[in-house]
Amino acid sequence: MDVVTADVIGDIALVLGASYVFGALARRVGQPTVVGQIVAGIALGPSLLGRFPGHLSHRLFTTDAVPFLSVVAQIAVVVFMFGVGYEIEPRSIRNNRKPVLLIAIGAMVVPLALGAAVALGVEHVGAFDGHHTVGRSFLLYMGVATSITALPVLAAIVRERGLAGSVVGDVATSAAGLMDVLAWLVLAVALIGTKGAGSRPWSEMALLLVLFVAVMFLVVRPALQWWNRRPGSVLVSQVPIALLLATAGAWATADLGLHPIFGAFVAGLAMPKPEGAADAEVLRSTEQTGGLLLPLFFVVTGLTTNIGALKGEDLALLAAILVCSIGGKFAAGYATARLAGMDNRRSTMIGALVNTRGLTELIALNVGLRAGIIDGRLFTILVLMALITTAMTGPLITAIHKRDATALGIPDRAAATGALDPS
Repeated sequence: MDVVTADVIGDIALVLGASYVFGALARRVGQPTVVGQIVAGIALGPSLLGRFPGHLSHRLFTTDAVPFLSVVAQIAVVVFMFGVGYEIEPRSIRNNRKPVLLIAIGAMVVPLALGAAVALGVEHVGAFDGHHTVGRSFLLYMGVATSITALPVLAAIVRERGLAGSVVGDVATSAAGLMDVLAWLVLAVALIGTKGAGSRPWSEMALLLVLFVAVMFLVVRPALQWWNRRPGSVLVSQVPIALLLATAGAWATADLGLHPIFGAFVAGLAMPKPEGAADAEVLRSTEQTGGLLLPLFFVVTGLTTNIGALKGEDLALLAAILVCSIGGKFAAGYATARLAGMDNRRSTMIGALVNTRGLTELIALNVGLRAGIIDGRLFTILVLMALITTAMTGPLITAIHKRDATALGIPDRAAATGALDPS
């Protein structure tokens, strides 16, 4: 076994062990596992481990090993993004059409506009020495970065807090799914013309993206539906088809000059669902793959994140981004839920839930960094924003439960465990 192979295997063991410990600690304090895994990735990078004598971070994650870890991490992200697209339920969106549409549009457009305003401010003051792409790409990208919602993390919080099957849980999850679709489409447009998009002109790239989506939904999806309806042709498991579709879609968009995650996400949307519901085995397989390999993605992210390098003006920008992202998302979610006819409690919970970002945000940030839209300092600021907004969701939901428990005379312990009626 050569030295690089041994280093890669050792790094994988270290990452899996650290992510398990930090994930368990996160669950102990009432946070989603992904929060602990993100912290683990940051801790193994220059922000913490790299500050010890001997450059431990560089010695453990060598320049020869990191590219191999990045490839495995990208495969994990491709499978994960397929699962995100596959988990979106159009039927649930149709069942709650009015609140879902209002909340999705409001909680997407308002923070997107605020994020674009922050981008204008960054360009106006000349922050980061111009090491980002100015104009359309940067404006759209910053809008997406402040407006994205992490559907998988939100869905996990909904299940853990006893909100699954409730009006709040269904509406928040469906709105997050719709916002994911809108966010990835806007991000795809933002990437057109950047260094990550190849040499094709933006008009050609836009046309190819539209053609790819059309082929997936008008050719591939009907073909799979026809195959599954044939007598005796239904496979024992849909997992091989799902993995084939995910990797083929990722390859197609990568070949077009876009990031592979777009192809995987669209493939997940296009994958037929038996009897209108997502196949539990497919979802379980994508989640297990993500649970095993995604910690490598967090470490690759952490190696690029250096919190210690941030200066006073960087922290001021972080504060401004937090105000825009949290305020815009929470306020828009609450206001549009009220506009849709929900009461104050449900609307407050909707606002808190759609503010979750987590892993989906980190994927978007890595895409922007690779495309040259943002630099390392702005990347670190946005990673901190993603971590803070994800970590605050659980305590907010608990606080809402406790407030309602106090008003109804319910013991605090029952409120803290989500025992209130979530309907």
